[in-house]
Amino acid sequence: MRRLPRRLLRHHLPLGVAALGCGALLYRSAPSPDLIERLSFASAYPALVLIAATLLIGPLKLIGRKRLPVTIDLRRDIGIWAGMTGIFHAGVGQFVHLRGRPWVYYIYENWRAEHFLPVRYDPFGLANYSGLFAALILLALLATSNDFSLRKLGSPGWKKLQRWNYGVFALTAIHTFLYQEGIEHQPWPLLGTAIATVSLALVAQYRGYRLRTSMLQPRAKSA
Repeated sequence: MRRLPRRLLRHHLPLGVAALGCGALLYRSAPSPDLIERLSFASAYPALVLIAATLLIGPLKLIGRKRLPVTIDLRRDIGIWAGMTGIFHAGVGQFVHLRGRPWVYYIYENWRAEHFLPVRYDPFGLANYSGLFAALILLALLATSNDFSLRKLGSPGWKKLQRWNYGVFALTAIHTFLYQEGIEHQPWPLLGTAIATVSLALVAQYRGYRLRTSMLQPRAKSA
């Protein structure tokens, strides 16, 4: 509780202003006049950037030769905003296409005549399933991004659960690129932003992995 006022001022306030500000700009620039489509568009890219940002904190700590604790407040607070934004996007996104028939996002209509499985396995279906699974994992991560869950699960259990953020990132990247190229055909500046965001997170993670490996090798030899 003593950390909460500082986190609210230093982390949540600027994160909220940035996320809502970017969302407002995207909302105003959205090509569709439809409210639901504009909200989906406005929340998609902030969610992707925030999820990628959670993967930058650890590598940056390692590059600065700093010790990695079990939890980092900044990473956790970015994750909270990533969770809220991503879940909002997933909820709104269920009503962008095929309104009144949300099950068609995931199941073929009249599948017996045209497909051998009811589950959608085309790019549209894969994009929706990857987004759905990412949102469900985000919900679990968001619900446990607090000190109470850390104490209840213990450090190893809590950390094991939070590592599912890597899965969220992978699923979000798949969802993003399938929608970008295969379904909505977004303009190249948006596609370039998505590619740059995903690439930066991957490079940072690779760099962090190499640093962790180099730091562990002397310990292994001494042991």
